[in-house]
Amino acid sequence: MHALIVVSHPLENSLTSSLAKAVAQGIYEENAQNSAEIAMLSQEGFNPVFNADDMAAFLQTAPVPEDVAAEQKRLDKADALVLVFPVYWWSMPGLLKGWIDRVFTNGWAYEDNANGKVIKKLGRLPVHLVGLGGSDMKTFKKHGYEASWNTQLSHGIFDYCGAPVLSNTVLMLPDFGSAQACLQQAVKIGVGIFSRQQ
Repeated sequence: MHALIVVSHPLENSLTSSLAKAVAQGIYEENAQNSAEIAMLSQEGFNPVFNADDMAAFLQTAPVPEDVAAEQKRLDKADALVLVFPVYWWSMPGLLKGWIDRVFTNGWAYEDNANGKVIKKLGRLPVHLVGLGGSDMKTFKKHGYEASWNTQLSHGIFDYCGAPVLSNTVLMLPDFGSAQACLQQAVKIGVGIFSRQQ
């Protein structure tokens, strides 16, 4: 089984990046035959800006841009998608949102048909979300951020495309007490990536 782990953080040596590596470690620990590719969006220079070429692809008057096609090819080879990112303003960073905006295209991730119904095309791609936050879960829940998080990400993005969200974890650093404890939890998440699909 192969996982694509997509990371959105400007620093290669960040705790977020280390979490992605820990998730990959867990994937290998679960089964030595598993594989994982870590896509570091910042370091790879992915352009998150939805542009005129993306709009033409959305309208299906032109093919998707080459960089989008390359990302879709990565996803086509994956048995699971894992998104690892810091929590910015109670959501995902703009870079990751832009990656979704551009890559999850009409015709590939979903399709609007003539009678107004959406055809969900990513039912084969389980998704796992791993956010890293600087607050605590009590605050996250108290103000309704947890509910809006689930609505926006799990339902609004992935359910729209039919991609099942099998795990949705926000690691709040103050609750764990140390970066090491968060990394240990990330390994456990990795171990569960493919065991949840069996």
